[in-house]
Amino acid sequence: MTQTTGGPTDHSTRAALDSLGGSTRPTPSPLPTTRRGMLRYRVLPRSVLGISMLVLAFAIGAGFSGVVLYSYYQYKQNQADTKINALVNGYKSQFAKAQADLNAAVAGAKTNISDQVKAAQQLQAGPAQLATLVKQMAPSVFFVHTQDANGQPSVGAAFVVSSNGSDSLLITSYTTVAAATRSPGPNVYVRQGNTDTQVTVRSWDPPYDLALLILPKGGLPALTAAPTNPAPQPGDRLFAVSGLGSAGASLAQGTVVDVSGNGLALDDAVSPAFQGGPVVNQAGQVVGVASRSYAPLGFPNDGIWYSPYVQAACNKVLTCPGGTLVGSH
Repeated sequence: MTQTTGGPTDHSTRAALDSLGGSTRPTPSPLPTTRRGMLRYRVLPRSVLGISMLVLAFAIGAGFSGVVLYSYYQYKQNQADTKINALVNGYKSQFAKAQADLNAAVAGAKTNISDQVKAAQQLQAGPAQLATLVKQMAPSVFFVHTQDANGQPSVGAAFVVSSNGSDSLLITSYTTVAAATRSPGPNVYVRQGNTDTQVTVRSWDPPYDLALLILPKGGLPALTAAPTNPAPQPGDRLFAVSGLGSAGASLAQGTVVDVSGNGLALDDAVSPAFQGGPVVNQAGQVVGVASRSYAPLGFPNDGIWYSPYVQAACNKVLTCPGGTLVGSH
């Protein structure tokens, strides 16, 4: 048996077949030899289908990334909207509370102002109250006129403290009738309306600036004294009354500045026509006697006038049965 061995004949035969194109094995591509080339050879596809798949993968990755980024953006936007809404709602709540507090403060201020206005109105008598008080005082108050020691006119006011069927007792200022307390002295007259009536000076007290007149006319309404309790207080509103006025009397409003055992300090404008007239409260009750000369502190008055309490008349110029100014004599 003859064995075939790979000798020169085989190589020559293969070479001959190759030269004739008889070989069917493809010639392999040469492999890359560099590191970069080897990486690209392993990662990048080498066919159209592979490239398409790579592009599709990139597209899917980009879409997924977009969804993730949009979701994150939406999440952050929702957080921001929640914070803004909370801030707005908190501001609205604070604004509503502040508005409620402001409204409450305004209401409180209006109430306070109203209370202060009422207090001022109580202190400051209105026209209706003044007219009522003038009407109440007019029948009991007179204008007094005479002459002083030099023959000059001397005027004042007087008011009824007691009256019977024939005559009446009037309190006035000693300063007004001082000249008539000496003999011979001038006549003293009281006027009510257009009627003058001569009166008699019965008693007097210069330190307290008080005098008592007897009017030969009875049936007149007598003024009543104000109660001693509660006593007048600084800030109380009082009225000095004169017998002059178109309505039969006139008033001067004033405030109690000070209270002492000797009388009241008032800021009433006590003109000569008011001296000797009653100082009354809003109820028309007599508290004191208006004076331009009474000086319990021992020095002249200047803008602040002192009035002796009306009770002093009971001790100085007349006797008051039962301690009251109202009654027969």
